[in-house]
Amino acid sequence: MASPLQELADLIRSVPDFPKKGIDFKDITTLLLDGPAFRRVVDHFVERYADKAVDAIVAVEARGFIIGGAVAYKLGVGFVPVRKKGKLPYKTYEVTYDLEYGTETIAIHQDALKAGQNVVVLDDLLATGGTTKAVLDLVDRLGATVLEVAFLIELTFLNGRERLASHPVYSAIKL
Repeated sequence: MASPLQELADLIRSVPDFPKKGIDFKDITTLLLDGPAFRRVVDHFVERYADKAVDAIVAVEARGFIIGGAVAYKLGVGFVPVRKKGKLPYKTYEVTYDLEYGTETIAIHQDALKAGQNVVVLDDLLATGGTTKAVLDLVDRLGATVLEVAFLIELTFLNGRERLASHPVYSAIKL
């Protein structure tokens, strides 16, 4: 069964050769510009998790913050930012991982989650799964339980879901 958001795929702009040659970047800013579409996205995720025992939404900068922050607000739960190295002001745990076009290091505050808390990891895009796998490593280090890993968009041809097979994965739009 197709997601109720699949038709919103038409609002996502493709930007060839960004951030480097050969990458076809999926730009959600065009979807975000459409107020009713953005509301549908947020409401969709809120409805998905409204009856779950979610304590916090964990999201990755920057686009994950946009959706994750709005969903956390509407659910009335905490929001945990995962940021690039050097951007969080307190003591952090860090993970370095490979991207399709280089390496990156992300960090989470050491006191962002407590052992046993239930979280949803929410991001805008699942590509190869490298970033999300790194986020899951950080969440696991803090002892929280991941109820689901959720994405607005999944690039199915990159098979990132396979890298995350140890957790339930949900994508609202598949490309």
